[in-house]
Amino acid sequence: MTNLITLTKPQSAEAEAYRTLRTTLMFTYQALHTLVMTACANADDKSIAIANLAVTFAQAGQKTILVDADLRRPTQQSIWNIDSKTGLSTMITDSALMANPPLIQTSVENLSLLPSGDLPSVPADVLSHQRMNEIIGVLKARADYVIFDAPPVLAASDALLLGVKTDGFLLVIRAGSTRRDHVIQAKEALDRVKVNLLGTILTNAPRERNKQYGHT
Repeated sequence: MTNLITLTKPQSAEAEAYRTLRTTLMFTYQALHTLVMTACANADDKSIAIANLAVTFAQAGQKTILVDADLRRPTQQSIWNIDSKTGLSTMITDSALMANPPLIQTSVENLSLLPSGDLPSVPADVLSHQRMNEIIGVLKARADYVIFDAPPVLAASDALLLGVKTDGFLLVIRAGSTRRDHVIQAKEALDRVKVNLLGTILTNAPRERNKQYGHT
């Protein structure tokens, strides 16, 4: 968890930016309970940013579930040093888990992780499955906020499938790396299916621009 700035350097400007974003989301979008986050075309540190934001919600006393819905290249288990073969994909195939989701408590109070589970051959089929709506409902009943880590928008349809089922969507953009045309294409893709795009998170910003690192 060395990359989680909200835990290793909670007094830093970067950690404060995540807290500012959390506060903005909580008070601007009071009906927001399920949130999808991802990058445009490449990973662009999106999983680290997602984990950091989830930490700040938990630190504010909000019961939070972080779902690794990137069924292509899951990263959250590595970030949290968790080893589990049971997770989101397992809930699709095993109805018994609906009553008792395979959540794992992280080292952060109020923050649980639902790992990806075994990687399916066609991730989009899992995320578009009717039971996915039920899973989201089950998780919402157990937490104040459910945050989904999804594959990049332009890499697969997975993020779009999740986006239409949830309350809001955030794009992670890495300064000096994410291409402008990819941002435009990602927004157009989200608009086409009427995903509720709330804004962006800018990472890797020069220190003098840290105040821009957050909701826009």
